[in-house]
Amino acid sequence: MKKVITYGTFDLLHWGHINILKRAKALGDYLIVAISSDQFNEIKGKKAYHNYEHRKMILEAIRYVDEVIPEHTWDQKVQDVNNHDVDIFVMGDDWEGEFDFLKEHCEVIYLPRTEGISTTKIKEELMLVKN
Repeated sequence: MKKVITYGTFDLLHWGHINILKRAKALGDYLIVAISSDQFNEIKGKKAYHNYEHRKMILEAIRYVDEVIPEHTWDQKVQDVNNHDVDIFVMGDDWEGEFDFLKEHCEVIYLPRTEGISTTKIKEELMLVKN
């Protein structure tokens, strides 16, 4: 069985998230999604609209996702790859090169982001509507 892992906040789920999850799942047999815990988001200076438990519940309902785990630190990726016997690490291509250190543990693939959509864009547009 080929295992794939990806990371993110996965807040305000949109078709770009679905696209990356679908493409990540197509690379293997089992997709693990590590989502930022609320505490980790705080450390990163990010605030998700939905809390960790709700984001986890939403992701678990998506047919491409086999398992959801928490991301607590930037440094846990090597441990996750090893502990879960991961074959492929996947991230959006805006992170190109940032996770190449994982290449000694698994294959690293950067997928193109979906054009025209992002959680940041949604939040910005919601602020315009609100004001």
